[in-house]
Amino acid sequence: MTDISSASPVVLDDLADPRFPAAIQPIRDMMAAMAPECPLDAEALHIKASAETGLDDFGPDDYRERLDVYLAALQEIPGLSDAGVVNFHAQLVQLLKNRLLLTDLLTRHPEIHDVELAPPVVIAGLPRTGTTHLHNLLAAGPTFRTLPYWESNEPFPLPSEAGAEPDPRRTRMDAAVDFMNAVMPHFALMHEMTTDHVHEEIQLLANDFSSMLFETLAHVPRWRDYYLSHDQTPHYEHLALQLKALQFLRGGRRWLLKSPQHLEQLPVLDRVFPGVVVITTHRDPVPVVLSMLAMLTYSARMHCAPVPVEDIAACWIDRLELMLAALIRDRDVIGPERSIDIRFDDFMADEMGTAASVYALADEVMIEEARAAMAEYLVEHQRGRLGRVATSPEMFGLDPNELQARFAPYVERFLT
Repeated sequence: MTDISSASPVVLDDLADPRFPAAIQPIRDMMAAMAPECPLDAEALHIKASAETGLDDFGPDDYRERLDVYLAALQEIPGLSDAGVVNFHAQLVQLLKNRLLLTDLLTRHPEIHDVELAPPVVIAGLPRTGTTHLHNLLAAGPTFRTLPYWESNEPFPLPSEAGAEPDPRRTRMDAAVDFMNAVMPHFALMHEMTTDHVHEEIQLLANDFSSMLFETLAHVPRWRDYYLSHDQTPHYEHLALQLKALQFLRGGRRWLLKSPQHLEQLPVLDRVFPGVVVITTHRDPVPVVLSMLAMLTYSARMHCAPVPVEDIAACWIDRLELMLAALIRDRDVIGPERSIDIRFDDFMADEMGTAASVYALADEVMIEEARAAMAEYLVEHQRGRLGRVATSPEMFGLDPNELQARFAPYVERFLT
């Protein structure tokens, strides 16, 4: 077996001016031809979502203002490509379809409102701090209800597809993942995405058009500022309603959730999910931030060219500093009886021990089936098995000393 961990890291030398594999150029040309029929226009998006579902009730209409702000922010992206327009159009139509389908489901099954949600276990940490690994490790066994990628994107089936096998939603996600891997062959080295891997509920928050997901999909300062100026409690309540609906549709006893967004929403989590258990992960923020910037600037090729690498980097340094300041301020909102801080190095040194500590905190019994499933997951998902991407402050026009100074308060609180 090839030792991937010893291989030279991949150098992303085309962040600002992306180069695409020749094999996908015909698909990009096709998307460019489709762009005139895929306007980033609220009325057109609603019409298409209704046509594709046969439904017309989108639920409470307060989301429309948020959608309008996001659409305006997308229009401000410099160098927005035709392929990007088609991508955003498709994503937004799907979010609107998800609203239509949820409203229809609730109309037909009002008992969903009475479904009980056990206090979820929530993993909150920046990307590259072990959150994804811990999420997938804990999800390997039968203890927790989790959200596979295909279900996060299409949580509620079309009435015409309900009960179909294989599930058409999985088939569509297979195609989407294949396309993403073809366009961005190195993305998996930074964050592996497969149809069935455990995904973040940040995708469900997007169905109410209030989600940090939008900030990661595009450089949208207008949207970021709007999002930060609003209380997220009603949108987490909408998340809870969706979790009830998903539990009604496909079962589950207790949810395991994960997203960096939760770092700055601990008081909201505590209000909306009484008894919530929170796991915060920590790691030296400088390499974490550089790795995150590599993901964000690399994936920006999906919608624009040239990519404003340094502008994106500067924006996200400010954003992450703000997020970590909120964590420092609010960390003690959820006390030690329902929360734990886990350092990345400690997790890597004792993965099963870390899992056991989470189980203990959540008052869950680790049955043998769960233990065996997690052990198997660890064997099949060794760190660095896909390779790695090289990063440096210079790639993003950043000063390493300034970075360390910016994040010093976080380091002092959680890593010293």
